[in-house]
Amino acid sequence: MIYLNRVVIFVIVVWCTIATSVFSQKSLDSLQHLPEVVVTAKSYKEVIPAQKLSGEVLKSMNSFSVADAIRYFSGIQIKDYGGIGGLKTVDIRSMGTNHMGVFYDGIQLGNAQNGQIDLGKFSLDNIESISLYNGQKSEIFQPARDFGTSGSVYLRSRRPKFTNGDTYNIRAVLRGGSFDLINPSILWEQKISNNLSLMLNAEWVNSSGKYKYRYKRVHPLTHETVYDTTAIRENGDIDAIRLEGGFYGLLNQGHWNVKSYFYTSERGIPGAIVNNIWKRAQRQWDRNFFVQGTFHTSITPKYDIQANAKYANDYMRYLNPDTTLMYIDNSFHQQELYFSLANKYSILSNWDVSLSGDFQWNTLQSDLDGFVPPTRLTTLVAIASALDLGKVKMQGSILGTFVNDKLHKTDSAQAANHKYQFTPAVFASYKPFAQHDLSFRAFYKHIFRMPTFNDLYYTDIGNVQLEPEYTYQYNLGAQYEKSYKQGFFRHWQVQTDVYYNRVTNKIIAVPKGSGMYRWMMMNVGKVEIRGVDFSASATTQLYKDWLLNLKTSYTFQKAQDFTRRKNKELEAITYGGQIAYIPWHSGSVIANLVYKDWQLNYSFIYIGERYHSSANIHDNYEQPWYTSDLSLVKSFKWKQFSNKVSLEVNNLFSQDYEVVLNYPMPKRNYKITLTVEI
Repeated sequence: MIYLNRVVIFVIVVWCTIATSVFSQKSLDSLQHLPEVVVTAKSYKEVIPAQKLSGEVLKSMNSFSVADAIRYFSGIQIKDYGGIGGLKTVDIRSMGTNHMGVFYDGIQLGNAQNGQIDLGKFSLDNIESISLYNGQKSEIFQPARDFGTSGSVYLRSRRPKFTNGDTYNIRAVLRGGSFDLINPSILWEQKISNNLSLMLNAEWVNSSGKYKYRYKRVHPLTHETVYDTTAIRENGDIDAIRLEGGFYGLLNQGHWNVKSYFYTSERGIPGAIVNNIWKRAQRQWDRNFFVQGTFHTSITPKYDIQANAKYANDYMRYLNPDTTLMYIDNSFHQQELYFSLANKYSILSNWDVSLSGDFQWNTLQSDLDGFVPPTRLTTLVAIASALDLGKVKMQGSILGTFVNDKLHKTDSAQAANHKYQFTPAVFASYKPFAQHDLSFRAFYKHIFRMPTFNDLYYTDIGNVQLEPEYTYQYNLGAQYEKSYKQGFFRHWQVQTDVYYNRVTNKIIAVPKGSGMYRWMMMNVGKVEIRGVDFSASATTQLYKDWLLNLKTSYTFQKAQDFTRRKNKELEAITYGGQIAYIPWHSGSVIANLVYKDWQLNYSFIYIGERYHSSANIHDNYEQPWYTSDLSLVKSFKWKQFSNKVSLEVNNLFSQDYEVVLNYPMPKRNYKITLTVEI
């Protein structure tokens, strides 16, 4: 009851705040309203602009999945365990994977079990744009859950568009190449009426996952070469199917859509190469399904509402048949229900307020020995305001989060205590000169992430006493851009940010008792991150039909582990060390040269020196690595078909490297893609 009372009181206070503002403006609106002028929507320029990949730049990249494309953003770290089917997760500004929200067509992808989203499951064939926001999206009219992450990746899938009187679009893609890759996909878009359209998309990925790699290891004491050989990566196969479908509708004052997604796969888990073991036998089966819908309308020229709903059903089975280690055959089944209602009211032409309320239900079932199924009820309420003063734009929000866990089928097991938190965020931008596109921005955000079901309830490891993991973000930045109607440069943009992040109560695994064979999750971690992000882009007209697009990014990060440990000898070599796998320097370059129906694309990624542990000692040192990818694309028409052929060479210089220790990445590899559109 105490938990519910807090939610009700918070909602009443928020509603009263908005109502007071609305009614206090009633007489002013009646005097200033012009009946012949109706404003149905108003958009603010983003206070904190996103890093974005879309259109031809996104299409031109040698990227197989969303994870491959995101690597080119500044401030991003990708953990890639190798191959087409390997796990790929994203981390922003070293705060941890679980602090990153991934949104698919406006609704967050969830994983209450471990909080990690495998971006390798999402193909670029159906993605129209990818946007990365630090802090949160610079938009107050959004679900409450959108305010609840330290950083966000928004994936926008392709929406049906019809031109020249067409009533349907069909696109077929066939991709093949190294690792015995076969990857066909087909997209069908149908115009049912002027206000209703249909989209269906299907894709199959099949690969043996076999690739050559060099494996070299030096003895840490004698410095003699222990291994230096070329081997073939085994048990990295994948067989996956993705199906998507949706209806898209238009209203007089709004729009709606309903979309379903289904993904199923069986894959091998090649594992780490240690102790002279070159092949693993672990297998994993995944089945992910969700259906979601969005409804958006303008009730009046001043008042908008948006409703979202989602149901997700996910299944995962993990098998380790190796009895010399430990035979494991466990399955996990999780479900999610989600509802959201967002309201926005324009108090003045330059002042908006919003109120959003979300409800989420999560549950997890497993056949793991001793596992007690948990259920989580989460309520989120956010109030936000945006003010446009011309040169100055400001946004502020307060998010209330209320979490209630329950355990089933037990009288002895204890659920985690109810959690409730109120967290603020403030964003501002300043444009000093009206005639120049120079702007400055700043933001502060305090947010947290709840412990996952695995953190709390995993058999013999989970700890129900865990508290949330908090982040504090401070950011200062600037941006300048310029466009020209003629000349060599047609458009260029430069932006940079300096930031300080602090993560407290960080959840890490520590030894349970005096032995090193039993572990427990504890709130003992503390990390401080200082960094600089820089990015620049330019579009140039080289000569007549020659067009060159350039995009580059650079990141410097000093991410230090300030965790206090009981083992003082260990603390002596880890305290203040750069945290695992975070390089001090990293960067990327994307170049796209266009001549009539030809395209030449080049992309480059550099990851500087790092360590695979907070103990920054010689034995944990990881060398820098880089990759270069090249592709040549030819577009042509044949009858009513628009065709495109792409030849790709990835890791052009056959660099030997590892993103994660003992998980070697592929050397030089190739792809060929044929695309046909009607």
